[in-house]
Order: sequence, then structure tokens, then C-alpha cells
Amino acid sequence: MAQQDAPAPGLTEIKSIGVIGAGQMGSGIAHVCALAGYDVKISDVSAEAAKKAINIITKNMDRQVKREKISEADKQAALKRISTGTGLEMFADSDIVIEAASENEEVKREIFKALCPMLKPSAIICSNTSSISITRLASVTDRPAKFMGMHFMNPVPLMQLVELIRGIATDEPTFETVRQLSDRLGKTTATAEDFPAFIVNRILLPMINEAVYTLYEGVGSVASIDTAMKLGANHPMGPLELADFIGLDTCLSIMSVLYDGLADSKYRPCPLLVKYVEAGWLGKKVGRGFYDYSTDTPVPTR
Repeated sequence: MAQQDAPAPGLTEIKSIGVIGAGQMGSGIAHVCALAGYDVKISDVSAEAAKKAINIITKNMDRQVKREKISEADKQAALKRISTGTGLEMFADSDIVIEAASENEEVKREIFKALCPMLKPSAIICSNTSSISITRLASVTDRPAKFMGMHFMNPVPLMQLVELIRGIATDEPTFETVRQLSDRLGKTTATAEDFPAFIVNRILLPMINEAVYTLYEGVGSVASIDTAMKLGANHPMGPLELADFIGLDTCLSIMSVLYDGLADSKYRPCPLLVKYVEAGWLGKKVGRGFYDYSTDTPVPTR
């Protein structure tokens, strides 16, 4: 990989990237950063989860090699740039740390409180949150000017967009550094103001929630609703199938942020969505949601 261009005056030079969380989003972020030539460290509370992330990244890169998107040499070089661990102290030399933990504000706040003492003063912190106030998250850190939202789409290696969200205190050099980093990762950016759920999920999740209401009220079955939107609106995936892919717990969390943050009844989470989450039917990641994934072909559950 070619040497990264030097940053413009006043901007932070990014060489080493930390990623907190070894799940689907964290592993995807690490994947694209390593392929772009950056040294990447992944931290998770579980050593097993961190190890699993490497396996997932390797399999996904293998697919890219098979499709001739990258070379075998690119894959091997990228994998050598990735290291894993279970402590936040591993980010002491990181130039930027991207948090990709669960979509739970209290969890994120505790992570940031523990992270800040481990970082060098110049380090930037970003959150991959899909809905939570960047300003509120930044307020628990020692560097709100160097904190912002960097919301990748799932699956990260395939999806082009990154939403960039300033908090009220985010300074311009931090924003421009993260924007340039996004460019170097091969992503297209959209800038969103710090309102609940930003742009993508402000529009997408109410549509999904309305699809769940449509099912709840008996307007259509799972198969009918998804078929209608795929063939009637040319969506590549039906809204209930997409909800399963995102995770019903994440969908509920985002709808709750919208409902609480905007105080508008149109964002009230559908009771059926709440019930599925309470039952542990969280979607594809657990094998059951609006579809049953226990066989090779997903089967609608209603």
C-alpha cells in the first residue's frame, strides 16, 4: 500500500486506528481500515470475540480475492496490520479510536470515561453510533472538541456511505481529519446535524417500524409485506428482512431514541417489535426474528 499523504496543516496525521468492539460493525471497520494501509487494533471485552473478528475479516477478504476486488498480497498485508486485545490501554499510541460497541448510551459513556486516560492528547475519538447524541457522548470525555460521529453502514466493506456528525463542540480540524480519513477508506460521506438518528436512520427506521405495524395490524403477512416493497418500491430487501439483518434490538433502540428525543407519537415503537425483542427474537444473528433462519432458506414466522 502506498504511503498515506501528509495531512494539511492543523490536521491530525492518522497512521494507527483503534476500534472498540469486535462485532459485525467493528470487524467491518477494521477490515476497510487495514486494507487502506492503516495499522489497526481491535479491542473487545471478550478475547474470543476479538479472535472471531479476525476469522470474519479473513473470510470476507477471501471473498474479495475470489471476486478479484483485491489481490492475495493485499489480503495478507492487511491482515498483518491488525492486532487484537481486551484492554483499552492498547490504544495509547492510536491517532484515532472508533467506538463500535452496542447501541446503548450508558455502555458507550462508560467506555469513553475509561478510554480517555489511556489516549495521547492529540487522539481523536469517534463513535459509530447510529442514533445517539454526539454532544451528549462527547460531554463525558476530556476532549469534546476532538469527538464526533463516524457512522458506517452495514456491511462496512460493501456499503459506500459514512455519515459524519459534529457535536456542538467538535472543532473544524477534527471534522476535516475524519472526512479525509473517510475518503482514504474509499467511502462517500454525508454530513448530518446532531439530531436523533441523524439522516439514514431518521428515514429508514420509521419505515421499518411502520412495516412492523402493518404486520401487527394484520394488513399483510411477513412474506406479503416484504414482497410488496421489493417489487412495488424496487427495494433490494424487504423491510422486515432488513430489520432482521440490522437486529431487532438495534431497531428498537433507534426507535426509542427517536421517540424520546423528538417527543412525537409517530416514532412510537410498534408493540410487536418490543415483544420480539423481549422474547429474544432479535433477527438473523440469533437465528429467529421475522424469519426463522434454522434452515438454508429463511422461513417467515408469521
